[in-house]
Amino acid sequence: MNRNNSSRGRQTGNSSNPRNKKQFKNRKPNKPIASNKAKEETGTRLNKFIANAGICSRREADTYIEHGSVTVNGNLVTEMGYKVQPGDEVRFDGSLISLEQKRYILLNKPKNYITTMEDDRGRKTVMELVGNATKERIYPVGRLDRNTTGLLLFTNDGELAKKLTHPKHNVRKLYHASLDKKLSLSDLDKLRGDVVIEGKRVFIDAVSYVEGEKKTEVGIEIHSGRNRIVRKIFDNFGYHVTKLDRVIFAGLTKKNLPRGRYRELTQQEINNLKML
Repeated sequence: MNRNNSSRGRQTGNSSNPRNKKQFKNRKPNKPIASNKAKEETGTRLNKFIANAGICSRREADTYIEHGSVTVNGNLVTEMGYKVQPGDEVRFDGSLISLEQKRYILLNKPKNYITTMEDDRGRKTVMELVGNATKERIYPVGRLDRNTTGLLLFTNDGELAKKLTHPKHNVRKLYHASLDKKLSLSDLDKLRGDVVIEGKRVFIDAVSYVEGEKKTEVGIEIHSGRNRIVRKIFDNFGYHVTKLDRVIFAGLTKKNLPRGRYRELTQQEINNLKML
């Protein structure tokens, strides 16, 4: 009795039965069940979240994640590609971070301000000049030394800041240098192309006398981000820079921007920077 029932059950479930095949073919598939993986795909990658919060670039964020600097909802996260969901609490080195609106502020820096967030020696910093520009915490992109004037960009866009300061992107920086003596034609020719400063090569994109000015006035274009590099270039050839002004940075100019004042970038300017 049991053997017959068992045999009948096997026969009913036999996939070689044409009728069973037809029934299976005509069945409507069940709706897919939402999985955790599908849910995660709606989130934001953790490294992107950190970069968008203005902390650092995505690549730097990966390093911080790997070394245990980030928690999500109180749990340490070291997984590359982890997705942050809406409402998650993300902390970086214990401090709560959130997605901020991106801000881009251009300053025409005056002399006697140092490019740093704060100074323990009580010197004036560029942050004092842009303190009321936005409620978001912004950072200077690159540096200008204390006595150098001109264009300085501030933002909380970590990805863009990293891009603008990396030499491989060839971001154009044009300076007007005033020298203590006339630049000779032979030295002007030597400045065109590669020069070696402190044992490292620096490529000078362009250099020329400033039109209509004395030969102590020189325009020099570089994309190196090394500290005080323009002054060091001229020092290497026996000239002292008495004044240095950055007049173009990444296509941005000082037009209608008086010394010591700042303005927000236009949307077109932001788009141009991101396409560099």
